[in-house]
Amino acid sequence: MKKLAKIPLIALGGATGTFAVLFTVYFFNLDEKFMAYCVDPILQWWYDNKVEHKYYV
Repeated sequence: MKKLAKIPLIALGGATGTFAVLFTVYFFNLDEKFMAYCVDPILQWWYDNKVEHKYYV
């Protein structure tokens, strides 16, 4: 094949791969599972360790 004819095929393959990855994340709700198992414990630890200041105006 000519070099110019391969460019659309490469772009189509990249778009298909990106769609497959994003669809898998959406279908199995992997972003929410990541947040629940990795980010939430860090945020809970962070906010539980904060010192509460009592400001009086």
